[in-house]
Amino acid sequence: MTKFAYFDCFSGISGDMTLGALFDLGADPAAIEAAVRSMGLPELSIVTGDVKKCGFRAVSVKIEHPPEHAHRHLHHITDMIDSAGEIEPSAKTLAKRIFGHVAVAEAKVHGTTLEKVHFHEVGAIDSIADIVGAAVAINNLGITAAMASPVPTGTGSVKIDHGLVAVPAPATAEILRGIPIAPCSIAKELTTPTGAAILKELCGDFGPIPSMIVDAIGYGAGTMDLPDQANILRVLLGHRADSASASQNTHVHHDKVVVLETNLDDATGEQIADCVNRLMDAGALDVTQTPCTMKKGRSGVVLSVITRVDQIAALEELIFVHTPSIGIRRYPVDRETLERESITIETSLGPVKAKSVTLPSGKKRVKVEDDDARRLANECSLSTLEIRRLAEAALPGA
Repeated sequence: MTKFAYFDCFSGISGDMTLGALFDLGADPAAIEAAVRSMGLPELSIVTGDVKKCGFRAVSVKIEHPPEHAHRHLHHITDMIDSAGEIEPSAKTLAKRIFGHVAVAEAKVHGTTLEKVHFHEVGAIDSIADIVGAAVAINNLGITAAMASPVPTGTGSVKIDHGLVAVPAPATAEILRGIPIAPCSIAKELTTPTGAAILKELCGDFGPIPSMIVDAIGYGAGTMDLPDQANILRVLLGHRADSASASQNTHVHHDKVVVLETNLDDATGEQIADCVNRLMDAGALDVTQTPCTMKKGRSGVVLSVITRVDQIAALEELIFVHTPSIGIRRYPVDRETLERESITIETSLGPVKAKSVTLPSGKKRVKVEDDDARRLANECSLSTLEIRRLAEAALPGA
């Protein structure tokens, strides 16, 4: 049955709170520690324990490691993730996407590029362990869809490497664009950039707890002792009660997305292509162009974008800036997707990347990635058709 998680962020969210809640749900701390260590961090350890917050039990997480003062760039972190031998490809992809949200936000608030932006707090070992550990835990628990409550950020100010800043911190506020923020008068930083980025990547919707069957509940402890409420993140794990596909098949995943559409009859092909590339780079799930005939007999295109709800504002801004559009339609849709993972096929000519899809029957369907097929074809002076046949022949059971 498809696993659905609801993040109840009544007291905010951070990386360690997320990891604690996932451990409480059954993720194995020893397996997560081994995975994080395989990133070239052999001396790192993850210490967990039960604590009380305003009388309620929760799991605390502390990352222990030798002191360091490194300020890492995004490529340093992605290289660490890619080098990890104990992390599944799907968990690596999830971790890199979470870091990508932080990088985009940091680049925006500091007026620099993704290549030049460097991480301070989020680039520290404990934050890296929180994000990668959470990605591995989510993968191991089989969570394929998630939703969250509106997010309280707290108020006041917090000291970071750049000095004293207002809460939410600039990067946190940028990451939370398009995500509902809950009113909160607590003068503390309740939501961190790490926690916000995890929500942005995982959650396709935000609101009250939906109709769901709850199988387990995890409680992750924060580091603060608040006077009138528990500094705890609650994660409910189960499946959506309103999802027919979830109850019928474990390989079909149900979620909700938003479609953005605009009609264009005065944009050049170059403008549209540029906008499509920018939309995909910014996190759109898919972008298509459909030819149409508009008023006065003009030829045009319908530009359609599939996105998660938290990306709506950013993607609409890209459309308005990079096309002549003066209006965008939006509507929510239900979506069912097949379980898939990225794999590497070892052929006699070298490795080639592919996508493995699990059909409702449980059978696998494998498709070689076109870019990788062309790369290997060029290296070996062969056609992509020959590379695909070679890869298919190298599959187990072929």
